[in-house]
Amino acid sequence: MTAFVRNQWYVAAYAREVGRDLLARTILGEPLVLYRTTEGAPVALADRCVHRRYPLSESRLEGDTIVCGYHGFTYDKGGACVFVPGQTRIPRTARVASYPVVEQDSFIWVWIGDRDLADPALIPRAPWLDDSRYTVVCGMEPLAARYQLLVDNLMDLSHETYLHGGYIGTPEVANTPITTEVDEENAIIHVSRHMADAECPPFYAKSTGIQGRITRWQDIEYHPPCLYLLHSRIAPVGVLPNEDGGDPNGFHVEIVYAITPETENTTLDFWAVARDFALDDEEVTAFLAESNRTVVMQDVVALDLLEKVIANEPEGYQELSINIDTGALAARRILKRMVAESAAAASVRSAQTVPS
Repeated sequence: MTAFVRNQWYVAAYAREVGRDLLARTILGEPLVLYRTTEGAPVALADRCVHRRYPLSESRLEGDTIVCGYHGFTYDKGGACVFVPGQTRIPRTARVASYPVVEQDSFIWVWIGDRDLADPALIPRAPWLDDSRYTVVCGMEPLAARYQLLVDNLMDLSHETYLHGGYIGTPEVANTPITTEVDEENAIIHVSRHMADAECPPFYAKSTGIQGRITRWQDIEYHPPCLYLLHSRIAPVGVLPNEDGGDPNGFHVEIVYAITPETENTTLDFWAVARDFALDDEEVTAFLAESNRTVVMQDVVALDLLEKVIANEPEGYQELSINIDTGALAARRILKRMVAESAAAASVRSAQTVPS
């Protein structure tokens, strides 16, 4: 069984997806309906009418209220029922859950856990996605696999050589050792792979125009459980940043994955690629959008298959881990700790609300 970290912010949608049409999303097993008020503020409510459980996402908006499409129960943006058909008295329990929402870095973030702990300052940042100095391509693909499998996949990029050959994978990715640093206090994992002399894969050769071999850096920054950042630097062999930190001759790509558990065995995979070169070149934009979606779909196929294997394997099966798994193993350990802390907090909260 997959366990969730509930007291965390998760990406529910891209900001562009949420408007005056009702949008259904499931986060941590909780069905949500998202929309914007007439003033443009995002709203997230439980996607189930209290009367006969009809999905509010299949209903309609009137101003800032949702009118249930089955019997007309009407809810305001805070989830309170403001109209019941056939009577003037509104039952005290006639309300649906509302969830804290923050719009940041082109994402709509939602908090599913204890709303008293929903501090927007805790949201990890991906500022390149909303920065005029970068051009962004993005998308979202659903996985029929648990979110931990996507974390494992992203923390060990050696699979690029074999699963993504012809797009982003080259022999050097698998053959170059990694360095791993774990910030226990802030729960951030850093995994770096710096290749001094590497083949330039088509993904970068066609987008940067570099001919020949390259210096290629991959610096992972993972904020469990919800946000993965890959700081990618590409330059001709021997071209390094200046001593002052400036890097005018390098090409920089910020790759972002928002990892959102949908259910115990399904995941929403939000991906984005932000580049600081060829900003207005529409051919480069189209190429990177198509190529990265192809890479993502290769992962989707592999992880969906792996989920089926795991679901049918005997209990207690032991897998083998090696040096390249250091970052993924650290992520597993921190996720396990966060899940335990989340469960303990929920238990305390439940005990406090039980009548004496």
